[in-house]
Amino acid sequence: MMPGPFELIIILVIVLLLFGGKRLKDIGGDLGNAIKGFKKSLLLSL
Repeated sequence: MMPGPFELIIILVIVLLLFGGKRLKDIGGDLGNAIKGFKKSLLLSL
C-alpha cells in the first residue's frame, strides 16, 4: 500500500530533522555522482 501525500510530508520532515538540509544536499549530490559514474561505466563496457 502506497503512503498518501500527508504521510510523505511527515516522512520528509522527519528526514530533514534527522539529517539537516546541508547533509541531505551532500548525500543527494554524492548519489547523483554515483549514478552518473555507473551509467558511464556501462556505456564504456559496451
